[in-house]
Amino acid sequence: MIEVKNLSKHYGSFVALDAISFQAAKGQITALLGPNGAGKTTTMKIITGFLNPTGGQVLIGEQDLSRHRLNIQKKIGYLPENAPLYPELSVDEHLDLALEIHNIYGEEAVKHKKKVLQRCALEDRRYFLISELSKGYKQRIGIAQSIIHNPKIVILDEPTVGLDPQSSVEMRDLIRSLGKDHTILFSGHNLHEVSLICDEVSIIRDGKLLATGAPN
Repeated sequence: MIEVKNLSKHYGSFVALDAISFQAAKGQITALLGPNGAGKTTTMKIITGFLNPTGGQVLIGEQDLSRHRLNIQKKIGYLPENAPLYPELSVDEHLDLALEIHNIYGEEAVKHKKKVLQRCALEDRRYFLISELSKGYKQRIGIAQSIIHNPKIVILDEPTVGLDPQSSVEMRDLIRSLGKDHTILFSGHNLHEVSLICDEVSIIRDGKLLATGAPN
């Protein structure tokens, strides 16, 4: 579903990504594992079309991202490391806004919203202001927003960072459940946590791909 070929990103003389290649297979949960500054976020921003690479290629379902950017972006749900939320809105209002952005209205919108509220365990918080909620709930809202249009691919950048232990467990369970219906690519820096979630892992350090394969 996602194929990255010799992907590079340079900022002047600084090499953020150095010709990395990996795949995220359809129906699997794939992790990018590495320390802060390894190049994980840069990779995700390129795959989602928010950042242009210096070299290399990204294929999504055999379509070249450089040629079919807008069409591919419609198939992707993306949660950056800092969830882009409007704190003055309620959860319900925020999801309505996300539905409008994806041109989903009427009965279809009602169905989509009901599904993500249930899936992300937000039903009892739907009328709360986002500013009133914990970090764990905000991450759930971010995921709900990213899957509201039922994308084929969901990309999550450090979805468990800053969460307390209980919220981390709940987030891992949510990601595994999403893997039943979506191709998932997520990033993290905790080897144990990543191994509990993913089917495949690609290890990155200093912009270089060190290893790729099953967690074991």
